[in-house]
Amino acid sequence: MSFDVLISQFLGGLSVAMLLFLVASGLTLIFGVAKVFNFAHGSFYMLGAYFSFQAINLFNNFWIGALAGAIGAGLIGMVLEICFIRRISGREEEGAFQILLTYAFILIIDDGVKFIWGPAYKTISKPESLAGALTVGPVTIPTYNLFIILLGLVIVVTAWYVLSRTRMGKIIQAASTDTQMVGMLGVNVSLVMSLLFGVATAMGGLAGAMAAPLRTIAPGTGVEIIIDSLIVVVIGGLGNFWGALFAAILIGEVNAFGILWLPQWASLLSFAVMIVVLIFKSKGLFTREQGRKKI
Repeated sequence: MSFDVLISQFLGGLSVAMLLFLVASGLTLIFGVAKVFNFAHGSFYMLGAYFSFQAINLFNNFWIGALAGAIGAGLIGMVLEICFIRRISGREEEGAFQILLTYAFILIIDDGVKFIWGPAYKTISKPESLAGALTVGPVTIPTYNLFIILLGLVIVVTAWYVLSRTRMGKIIQAASTDTQMVGMLGVNVSLVMSLLFGVATAMGGLAGAMAAPLRTIAPGTGVEIIIDSLIVVVIGGLGNFWGALFAAILIGEVNAFGILWLPQWASLLSFAVMIVVLIFKSKGLFTREQGRKKI
């Protein structure tokens, strides 16, 4: 197999991994800090794509659409956290309530999308500035894919800086360990959790907006992406930010090269990797205790 094909597959897998990381990292943040298992997180990915589609139709600008996708998903995430998820916090069997409640969100959001935009598939074109390709020797790389990779790296570095070097990051780290103690120090923990939920769902919405030019937009896409995201979160270690990054890259590359070498088994490779990891590391590759950071 030629070197240029290998490089092309690697970069393709990396661009998919960065989109997957944007979704999975939001899910990881919510679980790692708020202890909320948001089963509907993929629905915010879908909402981001639809909001982006609507904004592009109104303003004819891809970047306004991407911003609308992130902000719209984040705001709806905050509303659902304040109105519903916060109300079941601290109850007995809270985990079961979370799963049932967030599963209900999936059904409601899917029906809402069908009611507003209809069941037909929607498409978004790549921005003209990123519609071309970059040729380096024998390798041709779509410019949009390179942009997604760079965007993912920027978000990784930004998230690391915020969590490790800012006061808000320290509050988040402390809240993930002992919310009662943080509240006694005068911090509005409820507000922090709502903002965190909004940021996490906004990351999912941004991923949906960025993925829209590469995939079709349709009801039900949230369920598809949440499965891959859960695989990433489980492999990386529940609640571990850096584990999610590593697992997203691993799954992205396994799928990219699996389609090339084992196309008949490609749809099962992600599950196979998860099973192998869990056999040897039942809590994932990076547990919270072993990670460099608790998030």
